[in-house]
Amino acid sequence: MADNYYTLAAPSEGIYREKMSKFMAFAAPAESAAEAKEFIAGIQKKYFDARHVCWAYMVGPARTEFQSNDNGEPSGTAGKPILGQINSFNLTNVAIAVVRYFGGIKLGTSGLITAYREAAREAIAAGEIIEMHDMTEISFTYPYLSMERVMRLVKGGEAEMVNQQFDNVCSMTLRIRTDLADELKRRLSDVEGLSII
Repeated sequence: MADNYYTLAAPSEGIYREKMSKFMAFAAPAESAAEAKEFIAGIQKKYFDARHVCWAYMVGPARTEFQSNDNGEPSGTAGKPILGQINSFNLTNVAIAVVRYFGGIKLGTSGLITAYREAAREAIAAGEIIEMHDMTEISFTYPYLSMERVMRLVKGGEAEMVNQQFDNVCSMTLRIRTDLADELKRRLSDVEGLSII
């Protein structure tokens, strides 16, 4: 699995016109399929009067969870070209919806493929692509007497504190880049009485 991946920093928009039809593309970061579908549903609701709202999304650092939808356009002419642009830019954790307002002139299969592809490309190109890192959470317990040593180990700046509780037996959850997790676990395992959950 990849430890780093590329996504959009913020929502972006693009527009493509072909033979009186207008294709408005909306791209947004989405960390889960549910978030992607929520974004798409919002676009569908906002542009309820459009003839088609076609879409695609891809989520997860491994880029294995994805879906696309032609929303009434001929099969393979809308969702797949949108997904193709997500792949072309090597993105994940992103959703793109393309709203089509029909201009009265049929575009044909190749015309539709080009229009949806170009609209999606415009939306991606208008956004800022950023590199992200796959993150992992590490939870562990340790004796109160080991707190000073644990704090020294986790204060290196590479791990983010998610949760901590102090008692006779303390617990902590850290969020860290997946590629750095094994090294942190190795260092933590040297602490007497520490147990990784």
